[in-house]
Amino acid sequence: MIEVIAPGPYATVQDLGRPGYAHLGVPRSGAADEPSLRLANRLIGNPEGAAGIELTFGGARLRFTTGTWVAVTGAVCPLELLRPRGTAPDDAAPCGPVSQGMCAPFWVPAGGELRTGMPETGLRTYIAVRGGLDTPVTMGSRSADSLSGLGPPPLRTGTVLPLGPTDGLPPIIVDAAPSPELGAGVLLVLPGPREDWFVPGALATLCAEPYEVGQDSNRVGVRMRGARLERARDEELPSEGMVAGAVQVPPSGQPIVFLADHPPTGGYPVIAVLTSASLARAAQLRPGDRVRFRRG
Repeated sequence: MIEVIAPGPYATVQDLGRPGYAHLGVPRSGAADEPSLRLANRLIGNPEGAAGIELTFGGARLRFTTGTWVAVTGAVCPLELLRPRGTAPDDAAPCGPVSQGMCAPFWVPAGGELRTGMPETGLRTYIAVRGGLDTPVTMGSRSADSLSGLGPPPLRTGTVLPLGPTDGLPPIIVDAAPSPELGAGVLLVLPGPREDWFVPGALATLCAEPYEVGQDSNRVGVRMRGARLERARDEELPSEGMVAGAVQVPPSGQPIVFLADHPPTGGYPVIAVLTSASLARAAQLRPGDRVRFRRG
């Protein structure tokens, strides 16, 4: 098992979510930066959808009661492993902190403690353990959903996470993988289904100047501050289905990019939709980052 000594600012269990329930009003949820979770699992021989830990701004301390392989991906942060007496290569004890690399599998011995610092860029870091986390399944997923409340609650000090079985998993054959570029930059968009609800040139306005990520962003959506997007129609839009990456525009004219915990429906017009690659980049934006939209 893994015992949470400190969860950091915000940490949850995430897999690839619970698709197929939008008609019941249930969000998909899952890892906000899905490619990073998939990579972490592949590095240690897990199925890509195995449940792991999603950290926000790092800062976690985890104690492992059994030895296991671990991989950490996503927002790059300092990693330190504290090994218990008798587990260092020369049996020296106690063993001081040993730095570990991102995007590479490493062994954590029984009794070891993994500490993560705060990332310099990016927002969300993913910790995968061989066998995955064997937490309860709700509607086909172990993911914590901040909008609906489904799944396990956010991690807190004292939370214990059981590990899944490793029988039948393939051997670990990868030493390391390239770290993808994260953080602010350019988000590629395609025209949305309600572009005609905005004045001519509104999509060009979205792509003309940088936007700043607001402090009130979360797993539901990234709130942007910048040029106001003017509407051509003032009537109410009936609620319709929403997808992750939708750029919805409320009456304030300030766009919101929907992330993993977005509601299944929405009543504000969608001017654009992010490409799948840009959705992962949007999930790594932190408050104060400046980002540009560009038509893909």
